[in-house]
Amino acid sequence: MKHVIVLIQLSLLSLGAVTLVPADGARGADEKLPLVFSEDFDGGHDRWELTDDKAWTLREVDGNHVFGLNKRKSDYQPKVRSPHNIAMIKDLELADFTITFKVKSTKDTGNHRDCCVFFCYQDPTNFYYCHLGARPDPHSGQIMIVKDAPRLALTENTNKTPWGNDWHQVKLTRNSQDGLIRVYFDDMTKPHMEVRDTTFGKGRIGIGSFDDMNDFDEIRIYGK
Repeated sequence: MKHVIVLIQLSLLSLGAVTLVPADGARGADEKLPLVFSEDFDGGHDRWELTDDKAWTLREVDGNHVFGLNKRKSDYQPKVRSPHNIAMIKDLELADFTITFKVKSTKDTGNHRDCCVFFCYQDPTNFYYCHLGARPDPHSGQIMIVKDAPRLALTENTNKTPWGNDWHQVKLTRNSQDGLIRVYFDDMTKPHMEVRDTTFGKGRIGIGSFDDMNDFDEIRIYGK
């Protein structure tokens, strides 16, 4: 029976009839795509471009180096309504990738307590980002697009992001062919939110926050 199913799938693929997407949510990207970026901040933060240098601090916590935001109000003011605190990786642009990292919220700001993942970044007014806000609404806790206009939610997510004062694990996967974006928070087996959009292709990747404070560590990117 398995052989029959495989033959049917191959026939459909050869005709371009379907696009098969693995059900595990991760597409196996972190296993099949090569590791292209690794950051533990032990050597500093020279590989990062910041929208506001004064808003970020490299520090040592319990013998471990972390990179994080030291203030909520940034000197960077975007041209359209979008996040203020952004750290973008230099010299890296990807279309298909998985990014994983650890994040710790260092200030409880209530319903919009968040961190952000930026990807397919074209320029300061054209990019995607995932806003992991504590309580979702049209402006929080959604996968967003900025396209020469104030940020707009692509999702209608209702899952709360369960922030605490400890470290959390985040994963975001992107498939450029079918536009699938999936985001995971702590539970790596079930997407916290997902959407399909093909507006932007290959672009830069970054981390940060809309206007909150976080520490980041153990960043890994697999991609091509």
